[in-house]
Amino acid sequence: MIEIRELYKAFGKQEVLKGVNLFINEGEVTAIIGRSGGGKSVLLKHIVGLLKPDRGSILIKGKDITELKGSKLDQLRAEIGVVFQGGALFDSMTVYENVAFPLREKTKLDKGTIYESVLNALKDVGLKGMEYKYPAELSGGMRKRVALARALIGKPKIILFDEPTTGLDPILVRSIHKLIRDTQKQYGFTGLIISHEIPEIFEISDRVAMLHEGKIVEVGTPEEIQKSENIIVKNFIMGIENGGLNEERKS
Repeated sequence: MIEIRELYKAFGKQEVLKGVNLFINEGEVTAIIGRSGGGKSVLLKHIVGLLKPDRGSILIKGKDITELKGSKLDQLRAEIGVVFQGGALFDSMTVYENVAFPLREKTKLDKGTIYESVLNALKDVGLKGMEYKYPAELSGGMRKRVALARALIGKPKIILFDEPTTGLDPILVRSIHKLIRDTQKQYGFTGLIISHEIPEIFEISDRVAMLHEGKIVEVGTPEEIQKSENIIVKNFIMGIENGGLNEERKS
């Protein structure tokens, strides 16, 4: 579904992505783990077309998003949903209005169809009857659910999750993870999750990629990653500081 080839990005003298290579298989949930400031969110912004790389390519269903512009870029983006770290809800809008927003802005569906679609999406994320609440009236976990409903409303082929459980307690983390997995099975989207939640993220991922110092240093199933002999991966999972790529080479 997504193929990232030799992706490079720098901001001034700061090199953030240094040749990222990654395959994301259709219909799977792939997690990208790694330390803060390692380029995970920057990579996500490239996949959705918000940033252009210095060099390299990102193929989505065989089309290089880095070369698309205008209506062709919009068409490809329409197949991608995004759940932002803080939810990115509009505080002045109700839950219903937040979830309906993509359909109102990007489609010509009638009010009745939009209404039914919103209610179904809210039901699927466990928020039936909450459509006329405002974000300020919701708990952190409920706001995450609204953000997921908004991402699901257009039935995208791909959903990108930028640290969807940030700021939640362990019980809510597991609840949101389960919701992501359940809706993925129901809707069949290809999921890409950026996460710091170790080891919880392993429970819902088909594959896990470790991004370190601007490069993918290992990819595998959750079981393979947890048994990895790569010192960078091992230390990250255990929460131990390491010396970077040079230490890996020495090992």
